[in-house]
Amino acid sequence: MLANICPRFFSVVALLVPLTAVSLQADEPLPSWNHSAAKTAIIEFVEKVSDENSPDFVPAADRIATFDNDGTLWTEHPMYTQLAFALDRVKKLAPDHPEWRTNQPIQAVLKGDLAALAASGEKGLAEVIMTTHAGITTAEFESIVSEWFQTARHPRFQRPYTECVYLPMVELLEYLRAHGFKTYIVSGGGIEFMRPMTLDVYGIPREQVVGSSIETKFEYQDGEPVLMRLAKIDFIDDKTGKPVGINKFIGKRPIAAFGNSAGDREMLEWVGAGDGPSLKMLVFHDDAKREYAYGPANGLPDSKFGAFPQSLMDEAQEKGWSVISMKDDWARIFAFEK
Repeated sequence: MLANICPRFFSVVALLVPLTAVSLQADEPLPSWNHSAAKTAIIEFVEKVSDENSPDFVPAADRIATFDNDGTLWTEHPMYTQLAFALDRVKKLAPDHPEWRTNQPIQAVLKGDLAALAASGEKGLAEVIMTTHAGITTAEFESIVSEWFQTARHPRFQRPYTECVYLPMVELLEYLRAHGFKTYIVSGGGIEFMRPMTLDVYGIPREQVVGSSIETKFEYQDGEPVLMRLAKIDFIDDKTGKPVGINKFIGKRPIAAFGNSAGDREMLEWVGAGDGPSLKMLVFHDDAKREYAYGPANGLPDSKFGAFPQSLMDEAQEKGWSVISMKDDWARIFAFEK
């Protein structure tokens, strides 16, 4: 009867129902997260520390959250993004440096022998970084990095590295800031390598980036003051260096920390040692289909990039840290996923 009186009624309702569903989904916190223990832990923590009537309320000035970058906010395989940048720099600069042909590990880079490069360990990787990142001003380095971000592509996804960021984590950053948190990057990556992109990609301003650095020197070039990047390590913001960097550059103990590897262990331990409520979470790479799966905790060989040993999984379980399964907890990993 109603359909005969108003034949367009049901078609209008049919249009409104999906629109309402979309609206509800858009208003839901962390829409790219599956409904899971990890998502619940985040929401419950944020609600209790931001509610003035909660016994666990934390003033906004003390709502600080720190995030590792490589493997936590964006992909770190098949190698760290900054290492990919350094390798490209070696190849570009090589014609002007014939002496590199006999210098390991630079020789390994020129031959494309990544196994030999990995075998050179942290010392070899540091030499590659020093060789390609020093001898220029900070302004020149930032210009080079910014141009590389525009042109370089991830070898698997064929997207700019700045698009290979984890959509659920970007949503998490926005969700925290909407509830009065101040979000920082605390990464083993180079601070001046990350700064050119963090605001546009993560909404994190450059002054809220803590990272490793090489020494700089003030001098004059053609009468103008510049900062020259020197081939000497200043600070390594990894492992035990992360709590040191947090204390040195932030000046407060965070109440939330997010990492993905053994390099983040001490940061999570430092956050957990504070008074009051805290949230400690680890991103676990267990989705080979949509991203990567690696590490002994996956029953796979250890990774040179983003090692997640079984001991870290054991510690997480013992201390009540939340482990985020990329496979089970994330409905989408990248914004470009269909």
